[in-house]
Amino acid sequence: MTLVDLIDRNSRQSARKEALRARGESYTYLELRRRAEAVAARLQGWGISPGDRVAVMSQNTPDFVFTLLGALKAGAVAVPVNHKLMAGEVAYILEHSEAKVFLFDGSLAPVARELPATVGRVALDSAAEGFDRLDTGGDGAEAYRPVRVSDEDLAEILYTSGTTGRPKGCMLTHRSVVMAAITGALAVHLDEDDRMLMAMPIWHSSPLNNWFFGTAYVGGTTVLLREYHPLHFLETIQQERCTVYFGAPISYLLPLQTVPDFDRYDLSSMRAWIYGGGPIAPETVRELAARYRSDRFYQVYGMTETGPTGTVLRPKDHRNKAGSIGCRGLPGADLRLMKTETEEAGPGETGEIWLKADSVMAGYLKDPEATRAAFRDGWYRTGDVARMDAEGYLYIVDRLKDMIVTGGENVYSKEVEDAIAEHGKVREAAVIGVPHPAWGETVVAYVVPVAGETLEAEELAAFLAPRLARYKIPKVFRFVEELPHTPSGKVMKYKLRQEHSA
Repeated sequence: MTLVDLIDRNSRQSARKEALRARGESYTYLELRRRAEAVAARLQGWGISPGDRVAVMSQNTPDFVFTLLGALKAGAVAVPVNHKLMAGEVAYILEHSEAKVFLFDGSLAPVARELPATVGRVALDSAAEGFDRLDTGGDGAEAYRPVRVSDEDLAEILYTSGTTGRPKGCMLTHRSVVMAAITGALAVHLDEDDRMLMAMPIWHSSPLNNWFFGTAYVGGTTVLLREYHPLHFLETIQQERCTVYFGAPISYLLPLQTVPDFDRYDLSSMRAWIYGGGPIAPETVRELAARYRSDRFYQVYGMTETGPTGTVLRPKDHRNKAGSIGCRGLPGADLRLMKTETEEAGPGETGEIWLKADSVMAGYLKDPEATRAAFRDGWYRTGDVARMDAEGYLYIVDRLKDMIVTGGENVYSKEVEDAIAEHGKVREAAVIGVPHPAWGETVVAYVVPVAGETLEAEELAAFLAPRLARYKIPKVFRFVEELPHTPSGKVMKYKLRQEHSA
C-alpha cells in the first residue's frame, strides 16, 4: 500500500468519518481526499511532475495536511520544513532537496521573503503580501490527473535535527512511511475511535509518520493544535475528548510548572500518553503518573532514519523499568546491541544499538558516504550507546560521538548529566568533552540553574563527589541561561563545543 492508496481507501471506506479537527472545524476523509486532489491539480498546473520535490513549511494546520497529501497525490516527494528555521537554514534545505516549489504558512512570510527567487513561493493558510496564495478549499477533482505511484517511490525527504552540523536528508519511500504508520498504530493499539492530539510539530518524523499516518491507517481522527502551549494543550484534551497524545518529555512537565489550576482539567478521556525524544527519569515518571492520574504511559525510541521505528517501553513496565527504552524491537523491527562490529553485548554490558525494519530510510540524499557508514549488512547503526540490564532492558547512556575518553577512561555524558540534574537548583545540563593536552579530553558541563537560583562550581562538584567516580566529575562548569536546542528538544552539543573553543 502507498500513501496515495491510503488516502483513496479512507475516502471510500470512511467517507463521512471525521479525519481532521482543527480550530473548531471538522474535515471528513472524503473531504481530505478532495482537498488533496485540489492541491495536486494546482501543483500539476505549475509543472510539478512525479518525483519533483515540494517543500512545505507550516505550523499544525489543515492546510499543511492538504498540501502534503496533495504533493503525494501528484506523485511528488514531500519535503516538510521546520517552521522555526531561519531563512539561511531554509534556503539550504530547498537547495539541497532541489525543491521546485516552496509552500509556506502566510505567517512565515518574513522568512519566505529572504529566500532566493529561484524557487516558486506560495502562501498557505493565510494571505502574505506579495505572494500568491494556494486555495486548498476547491474541489479540483476534475482537473486532477491521477498518477501511478509505487511502494518504492520516494514519499518524503525528512531532514534530521542537525545536532552535529548541517542536517541530512533522509529519503523515505511510500512503503517505509506506511510501515512506520503501522508500527505506531500497533505500538499503542490505535483504532478508529481514537482521537490523536497533534500538538508537537506535525512536520517532525514521529508525529507525521507514526501518529498522523498511524491514526489515518486505522481510520481515526487527528486533532490539530496549531502550536503547543501548555494551557491550550490541557484545554484541547478536555474539549475535544482526545484519547492519545505524543510529545517530548518537556511538553508533559510544562503544564505542571505553568498552569496553576492543572488539577481541575478533565483528562479522563486519555488512554495513552506517549513520550519520546529522550527517556524520563524514574522519579519524574512517578510524578507524571500521579499528577496526570494515569498509568498509561508509553516511552518510544526511534529516529528519523528508521521511519521512525525502534522500541517501546509499555505501561506495565514503567513501575520497575522507568528510564528504559524497552527490551525488544517494535512489531516489524529487529534490534541488536553490538559491543563490537561482530560481537553482541550481553546483560550488564554496553553497546551500540543496531536496528532493522521495513520502515528504514533508503539512504541520505546526495550523501552515499554517510549512507554507507550508517549501515552494516542491512542493519542501521543508530550511534546510540545503551546498557543492557539483567532482564534485557536497554538504557541509553550516550551517543557514540558524545562519549568522552579522558585518561583512557570512558565517560558517558548522559550519566553525568543525569547526576547533575538530581541537584534541586538545576533545570538542565549538557556535558561535553573538550581536547586536553595530557588527558586527551576533559569533562565540561554547561548548566542552566532553576530560575531565581544561583549555583557555584564548588557546590555542584561537592554534590557529585559521592555519586560519580572522580574522573567523571566535570573539571569545568559553565552556568548559562539556556542551552541551544533543536525543535525536537535535543541539545545541539556541537554549538557548545564551538562556543568552548572560541
